[in-house]
Amino acid sequence: MRTVAIQGALGSFHDIAAHQFFLGEEVELICCATFEQVFEAATKDSKIIGMCAIENTIAGSLLHNYELLKQSGLQIVGEHKLRISHSFVCLPTDDWADITEVNSHPIALMQCRDFLNHHPQIKVVEAEDTALSAELIQKNHLHGHAAICSKYAAELNGMKVLQEGIETNKHNFTRFLVVADPWQVDEMNRHRQKEVNKASLVFSLPHEEGSLSQVLSILSFYHINLTKIQSLPIIGREWEYQFYVDVVFDNVLRYKQSIIAITPLTKELKILGEYEQFQSK
Repeated sequence: MRTVAIQGALGSFHDIAAHQFFLGEEVELICCATFEQVFEAATKDSKIIGMCAIENTIAGSLLHNYELLKQSGLQIVGEHKLRISHSFVCLPTDDWADITEVNSHPIALMQCRDFLNHHPQIKVVEAEDTALSAELIQKNHLHGHAAICSKYAAELNGMKVLQEGIETNKHNFTRFLVVADPWQVDEMNRHRQKEVNKASLVFSLPHEEGSLSQVLSILSFYHINLTKIQSLPIIGREWEYQFYVDVVFDNVLRYKQSIIAITPLTKELKILGEYEQFQSK
């Protein structure tokens, strides 16, 4: 059995992503209110795996989660990309004419802005989580309230789906990282028979002209494909940045050589994980 800590309630998109990533395995979820609690759970117990969103095609990167990952000492063991589709749901006895308020996570509300603009009479209230919004409406019998959540969350909580696919942009995907204690990495890779072809790195650079271009040139020389670069300011060090970089490769030896080559040019280089790139089925 896999014990997985997620942010959100049962029926959340983290729940869906965890079960899809570990498809065919028995999964026990630890539902956390915050991402800090996810990393804390996986840090305290090496048997617990963490799953956290890291970026969305509309909302962008979850910058705080990069820092939590770096500080935790956990390693990325995999990634999963999930198509995010939102539903407008309510109590089974309610209907459109009854709805006066909608509750959901602020990012979900933002992703459904066009739908909400077409219903200006409905009061929009931010909540902690998409699935939890549906759960609280059901538990407290909140007539006149609707939630924006996954269709799966509606089914779990016995809610009526008034409309599916209400997100503004239909190309709405979230990328999730699966993180674990470093001692778990080899066992998980062997068990899941995964081929390592992607890595996530973090490093800082001297505040000198051309320092970043030198690193990127070396990666290019070794035929390492850069798929993401995210800069974050280093607190307390003015105009200095740390760079979070994702790379993919088809030759592990060339990848290892590129890391050796860029190390003298960087400061505090850390490999956050080496894992298999997500491939959509």
